[in-house]
Amino acid sequence: MSLREPPAWDGPSSDPNDEQFGDIVEPATLDDASEFDAILVGEPYDGAVIGRRGAREGPGALREALAGVKTHRFDAGPVQSIGDLGDVEVPDGDVETVQESIRETTHDIHASDALPVFLGGDNSLTYPNAAPLLAESLGVVNFDAHLDCREVRGEPTSGTPYRQLYETGLDAYACVGACHFETSTAYAEYVGEQGGEIVTSEAVGDDPESAVERALDAMAGVETIYVSVDLDVLDAAAAPGVSAPTPGGITTRELFRMLRATAGDDRVAGFEIVECAPPLDSRELTAAAGARAIAHLLSGYNRDSP
Repeated sequence: MSLREPPAWDGPSSDPNDEQFGDIVEPATLDDASEFDAILVGEPYDGAVIGRRGAREGPGALREALAGVKTHRFDAGPVQSIGDLGDVEVPDGDVETVQESIRETTHDIHASDALPVFLGGDNSLTYPNAAPLLAESLGVVNFDAHLDCREVRGEPTSGTPYRQLYETGLDAYACVGACHFETSTAYAEYVGEQGGEIVTSEAVGDDPESAVERALDAMAGVETIYVSVDLDVLDAAAAPGVSAPTPGGITTRELFRMLRATAGDDRVAGFEIVECAPPLDSRELTAAAGARAIAHLLSGYNRDSP
């Protein structure tokens, strides 16, 4: 297992009253990770993207955007106790080789008591990020415009992680924010056959609270929940810097609200932001949305959970 040294964090505000994430995130190692409520882990990789590449630059952009975000949430107070483990060393080789190597690293990261927050990186790494949690019954709440359960043909891609997880023991799955005309019939039927829940972006727009309830109802009976945000779940106007920008996606406000509600479930054991691709972004909108998604998730996270 190999992790690069974490970068230095600094809040850019000159006002001493402006506590920002850049002021509170501390460098961490696996030896002291358990001292933090959550630990950030960068995954600079986009070698499995089906569409446009650029997500390998996501971790840096998300860190830069998060550094300037203030720590205070009005109804919850400040976020605290965040460490940064740095970036995983991504090996040369095919996608399977990368996934196997990353899985060895994430296994050790999940063994700490802190909540891992993976900064992607493309969606293919959802498989090694979540797979170590399959030792217990696992459910995934996936905020995504797509189901990403394609068959593996040759080698895995950013479109196959949930097929891979199902084939290795995933117990429950809910996709929240799925867009019409973005998924083939065969894959929608596959998720249905597995007992998965699909909550469309229209359903989110009608009632975000009900959308979250449907997703968590689908997690009934599992011991552990992994939460994934593919930033293409947001409408293309809010998140242009992704591999597959999608018209008709959900709003940032809806995403943030649902993340806070999901994070309150004491079974949440991992979180990721994937498909932030800075070279494809406009005015850094996508990185800003991703950074605030992290802040909202952390502000709702139940720190007293086992």
